[in-house]
Amino acid sequence: MALEKMRDWATKTFDPMVAKLGFMNPNHISWFSLAVAFAAAYLFATSSNDSSGGWLLISGALLTAFAAFCDAIDGQIARKHNKSSDYGDYLDHTIDRIVDAGILVALGLNSSWVASPHLGYLAGLTTLLGSYMGTQAQSVGLGRNYGGFSRADRLVVVLLGAIVAGWQGISGSKGIGEIPVFGGDFNGISTVLLIAFIGGVYTFLVRFISARKQLLE
Repeated sequence: MALEKMRDWATKTFDPMVAKLGFMNPNHISWFSLAVAFAAAYLFATSSNDSSGGWLLISGALLTAFAAFCDAIDGQIARKHNKSSDYGDYLDHTIDRIVDAGILVALGLNSSWVASPHLGYLAGLTTLLGSYMGTQAQSVGLGRNYGGFSRADRLVVVLLGAIVAGWQGISGSKGIGEIPVFGGDFNGISTVLLIAFIGGVYTFLVRFISARKQLLE
């Protein structure tokens, strides 16, 4: 989607800083980003639905943003300073998938905000399926398919949802309406999971249909 088009802008913005980080090992940054994401996931899974929990959710959003920043510059450092490797690419994509699903599952496990963990599990599953269709297209010679609900789109939704939920906790605001099938109120966290679930299904279908069309031509 549209946010994927910001990649070039981000690359140019970070380039002066990246030029000074040639001494760093990109793989170490990848592992560090995973550790930061785990810390964010812990806050997302354990934050209560009150003022203190609201601040923890906002802290989790900031950690998630920092993990995404680290994930963005590790590959850029590798390319800029000729440190690219097959293992580095493999590691980066593996960590991306762990974080993609892990953050959503962690949000779903928070019983203070979500009535059932099933929505988190489904959001994580469909996110992985969407990513799989992108890499599978590449494996059959079609090139990587980035169509659908991208990682950048999902990141923004997670950040906004966590901040909204944080504000709800701090201000004592309640959710609105009830989520069909899964139950529970619409709030910052449950809305993130619902959007991620629908976005994952949409991404899977878009990428499958696109690959099928190309393979049958």
